[in-house]
Amino acid sequence: MNTKQMEYIVSISEENSITKAAAKLYITQSALDQQLIKLEKELGLQLFHRAKNSLKLTEAGQVYVSHAKKMLNIKKEAYLILSDMAEKQAGTLTIGLTPERGIEMFMTVYPDFYKSFPEMTVTPREIHVKRQLEMLRNDTLDIGFVTLSSLPTGGLTFIPITQDNMVLAIPASHPYAKYANPPGKQLAVADLTQFKEDTFVFMFKESTQRTIIDALFEKAGYKPKLILETSSNQTSYSMVKNGLSCSILPDYYTHPDDQVVCFRLPDTPTWQLSAVYKKKRYIGKAANYFIELASAFWRNRKL
Repeated sequence: MNTKQMEYIVSISEENSITKAAAKLYITQSALDQQLIKLEKELGLQLFHRAKNSLKLTEAGQVYVSHAKKMLNIKKEAYLILSDMAEKQAGTLTIGLTPERGIEMFMTVYPDFYKSFPEMTVTPREIHVKRQLEMLRNDTLDIGFVTLSSLPTGGLTFIPITQDNMVLAIPASHPYAKYANPPGKQLAVADLTQFKEDTFVFMFKESTQRTIIDALFEKAGYKPKLILETSSNQTSYSMVKNGLSCSILPDYYTHPDDQVVCFRLPDTPTWQLSAVYKKKRYIGKAANYFIELASAFWRNRKL
């Protein structure tokens, strides 16, 4: 088995199409098709069910792809170790970033990273937390940066970086705003039972943030009136600033503003920002250095 052929078959399985896989691999469709036919003839087994517009793995194909991925990851890890030993500082690094602040961090720290690792090809990907964890376990992501209310087990190593408090943000024109503490003082604690008639905007239901938010209102004894579920905390904050709704979001996304008033929440719920990678996996000097830069970025943002 040669690894180039493995890469071809894995790519076809991921794209469910020879045409799309060929474009991704920068080879012709006919050349990729011939590689597949050659391998199936060599194995004496069909690897894909061929439909008009897509390909689907056969049982034999599933076995091949599963083991091919393992072998490709072994090869990548071996070359990474050897590269670090030779101090070549070259290779590839795929990084998972949470939408919004993840890309802000990347754009800030990448110039410093590039100075130390100019031969390292870095691919940043904005991916929501649950998908990042899945990709890390499947070896399709090298390192990720995730925010969680509690750190799960299951074959992953977490490096805590910083912690956010969840806060209630309301328009300054809201009647409850009079209970806020003056600027410079610790935020007053909100009584969520006083917001039964208000409208809210939250992150989408599948987000890790909603686990915290939904529990707060369950404890308060009612379901909030939602006018919008979004994938952007910045959108939530903008909605509050424009007097359209209230919201609960991490304090990272709030800032001094005479149009928004913030409160602490009962029991001060928090979530943890962490770097994460697959347990027992060698991630290399470059990945460790990127984690150091990212950690410094977020620590400085909290000052």
